[in-house]
Amino acid sequence: MEAIEPLDTPDAPQPPPGNDAYAVFRDRDFRLYLVGRFVASFGQLMFAMAVGWELYDRTGSAMALAMIGLTLVVPMALFTLPAGHVADNYNRKHVIVVTTILMACANVGLACISGLRAPVEWTYLCLFIAGSARTFLWAATASFLPQLVERKLFSRAVTWNSSAFQLSSILGPAAAGFIIEHDGHRAWPVYALNALAAIVCCTLVSLIKKEHVVKAREKMSLRNLLTGFRFVFSTRIIIGIISLDMFAVLLGGATALLPVYAKEILHVGPAWLGCLQTALPLGAIVCSFVLAHRPPLQKAGRALLWAVAGFGVATIGFGFSQWFWLSFLMLFLAGATDNVSVVVRHTLVQLLTPDEKRGRVSAVNNLFIGTSNELGEFESGAVAHLFGRAMGNTAAMGAVVSVVSGGVGTILVVLMIAWLWPEIRKYGRLDAH
Repeated sequence: MEAIEPLDTPDAPQPPPGNDAYAVFRDRDFRLYLVGRFVASFGQLMFAMAVGWELYDRTGSAMALAMIGLTLVVPMALFTLPAGHVADNYNRKHVIVVTTILMACANVGLACISGLRAPVEWTYLCLFIAGSARTFLWAATASFLPQLVERKLFSRAVTWNSSAFQLSSILGPAAAGFIIEHDGHRAWPVYALNALAAIVCCTLVSLIKKEHVVKAREKMSLRNLLTGFRFVFSTRIIIGIISLDMFAVLLGGATALLPVYAKEILHVGPAWLGCLQTALPLGAIVCSFVLAHRPPLQKAGRALLWAVAGFGVATIGFGFSQWFWLSFLMLFLAGATDNVSVVVRHTLVQLLTPDEKRGRVSAVNNLFIGTSNELGEFESGAVAHLFGRAMGNTAAMGAVVSVVSGGVGTILVVLMIAWLWPEIRKYGRLDAH
């Protein structure tokens, strides 16, 4: 066996930065950012599981779950353009800190509402406040990340950032389910922990040394607000991949109906619901580690299309499943395929956009994707509610119809996008200029 030279030997060959899976971790600011976002995401995913469980437990209505998505999408529609302008014209790090504090305050309100068993209508008010803050947070966060690392390392940074989010998605719902199960089915401790996580995130982000310096602040005019839309719609590859993800998530999202599946089809409690919600992120984090230890995708466009089609197939499988572990497996596969879409889309959107427009383009991207997430939850809940009524007021049957039809719709969307945007099929190496 040949001897291996010590790592500190000057003449030792070093792997190219683009092929070193861990090179990005040598950057202190990226480490602070990654840990801060992980802690914040951990709290947010606990919150998402808790609010869905509590509302369905208190109302027994799929429409109550649908209203969560509708409540969160309204501020996104109202504030996306101002959020992009703020991200491009003010210090992005400061925007992240302020909006995270606002989200902490909203969760304190949710904890009070839950602990006092106040009317559920107050829950939607807090969700609206949190959704408003999140709209500004997303635009600032997405456009701040490219400033922390070199371009050649950016796809790695996106992959590890996605891994951190997915890890929090595994731990967060499981922790929330455990807390609710062992605390008399009360959700207020989860909201309180989410508020604490937000404060920790603020502290870590404030320690980042890199600053977003605005070269020339622009006035908030309609023309400047629409810059992001003009850039997105003039760049075919970007509008194509955003449209693909938007319609796939709008039709194929089954997560809003997990409380219905847990209670009515799989017959499990909140702890097992938390376990079920870890399947999607577990699949995504396994996929992230595979991507991180491989060279950047050579045929990123084709990989994106196949991944979204696989997401649709897995969604159909989950919709028909009545066995817990088969449902878990289908969600695992859905998470793995969806992660490919996330990495490709986010990398291309950020690298193809000039820095002075990144905030506004990120806001438009968030509007498309966030709207599809929240409206997808509303669509899934509404379809389940309507078909449940039509089939003898059976929530289980309505949920199955909603999920399966959404998976079929996702596959049809992939075929349509591949035909309308052939440049997506032809796109090559992910980190190419």
